[in-house]
Amino acid sequence: MAAVLEDTPSHLRGNGRPVTEELTLTDLQVTGTIPAELDGRYLRTGANPLSGTSAHPFLGDGMLHGVRLRDGQAQWYRNRYVQTPFIKNPDVNVLDPSVMMDMTYSKANTHIVGHAGKFLALEEGHFPYVVDGDLGTVGPTDFGGVLKGSFTAHPKICPVTGELLAFGYSAMEPYLRYLRVSADGQLVQTENITVGGPTMMHDFNITQNHVIFMDLPACFNLELAMSGDMPIRWDDSYPARLGVMPRNGTDADVTWYDINPCYVFHPMNSYEDGDKIVLDVARFSHMWRESSVDFPPPELWRWTIDTASGKVHEEQVDDRPAEFPRVADHVVGLKHRFGYMMGMSDMDTDDPLKASGAILKYDRETGQRSEIEFGQGRVGGEPVFAPAADAKSEDDGYLMTYVYDANADSSSMVIMDAASMDDTPVATVQLPRIPNGFHGSWIPASVAD
Repeated sequence: MAAVLEDTPSHLRGNGRPVTEELTLTDLQVTGTIPAELDGRYLRTGANPLSGTSAHPFLGDGMLHGVRLRDGQAQWYRNRYVQTPFIKNPDVNVLDPSVMMDMTYSKANTHIVGHAGKFLALEEGHFPYVVDGDLGTVGPTDFGGVLKGSFTAHPKICPVTGELLAFGYSAMEPYLRYLRVSADGQLVQTENITVGGPTMMHDFNITQNHVIFMDLPACFNLELAMSGDMPIRWDDSYPARLGVMPRNGTDADVTWYDINPCYVFHPMNSYEDGDKIVLDVARFSHMWRESSVDFPPPELWRWTIDTASGKVHEEQVDDRPAEFPRVADHVVGLKHRFGYMMGMSDMDTDDPLKASGAILKYDRETGQRSEIEFGQGRVGGEPVFAPAADAKSEDDGYLMTYVYDANADSSSMVIMDAASMDDTPVATVQLPRIPNGFHGSWIPASVAD
C-alpha cells in the first residue's frame, strides 16, 4: 500500500486515497456465475478530489464507478469524473458563498439514480447532473427551467406511480422546498415548506400517500461558512421533529411531530400502518456538535408516528453500528420485511489491514439479524438490492457492493444472495482499487440504457 504523509487528512488515508486515472476495462476476471437475468449497471459515486486533497470527506469531486452486466457477463468497468465546473476550475473554493449559490457548481459526489430514461448524478446543494450510459457527462439539469434551487441527493422513486419525489434545502429562505417529478421526468410540483431554520436535511421519507420531512438540529452556521470551515453544526436549541404531508399537499397540510434530539442521514424505509406511520432509520445521537468530524456511531432505530394521538414512539432496534440502510426498490414507501445495512464493526481502526466490514440483513417481522462478514482487511459499502427473475419473495434477489481488500490494495464487485445471506458470493468481479464512496444504484437497462 502506498505511503501517505503524516499531515494527510484521515479521510484521504487508506482506501480514502483518491484515484485520478479514468479507466475502461473490458477483460474482467469473474469468479462464480453472474446471474443471467441481471441486465443493467451497478453504479456508485463518491468524493474523489482531482487535486488529491480536500478539506472534508464530503467535499471531493464526484467520480462514478460502474460495472455493466448483461447475459451473465461483466461487459465493462468504467470510472469517470462528473464534469462539473470544479473539474475545469479545480482551484475554486466549494465553500465560497457565490459558488454555493450557483446551482451548476455541484460536486455530484453523493448518489446516482436512474429515472425516466436518464442517469442522474446527485449532490444535495445544487442541480442534478445527467450522465450517459457510458458515464460521460451530459450536463446539469433544471428540469426545463422549473427547478430554481437545490435538489436532494436522496430522491425516492415510487414503485407504484413511478414518480420521483424529492426536496431541496438552503441556507437562506426558503429553507426547504418539496419537489415532485412525474414518471416521465417533468417537475410538476414545487412547494415551499416552513421549517425552524436553515437545517441540513440530507434525506427524507415517503409512504404510499405521504412524505415525511426530518427537521433536525444540524444547522447552517454563517460564521463557519465565512471562515471556510464545514458550515454545519449541532444546535441544542433547535427542536427535532418530523413533518408529515400528503404527497400532493402544500405547506398548510404539514403536521409536525416532536421527537428526541438526534440526527439521521439515511432512513431505511417508511410505510403506513392504519393510523400509524412507521420509519426505520440509521440514527445518530447528535452530529457535528464539537467539530465537522464529530460522528458518533449510528444505530438502527424505529420511529412509529401515531397520527391519532400526535405522539411518536421511539425504539432502538440494534446497538451494532451500521449505516447506509436500503430496502428492495419495489417496497420503497410500502411495508417492508427486510432491510440491509453496511455494518461498521472494527472499522474505527487506523490500520486498514485490521478493519473488517459486513452486510447486515434485518428481518423486521422476526427481529432477527443475519450477516455477511467480509473478513479482516476487507470492507464493503452500501448494499444495493437487485431482484431475481420471477422473484417469489421480497428478499429473492441479490445484494451488490464494492469491497476493498487492504491485503491486495484492490477492489471487487461482489454479488451476494440476499435470501440466504451466504458468505460465499454468487459472483465476484475483480477490479482496480475503488476508493471509499457513498451511494449507488442497480439501474436495469429497462429504466435507462
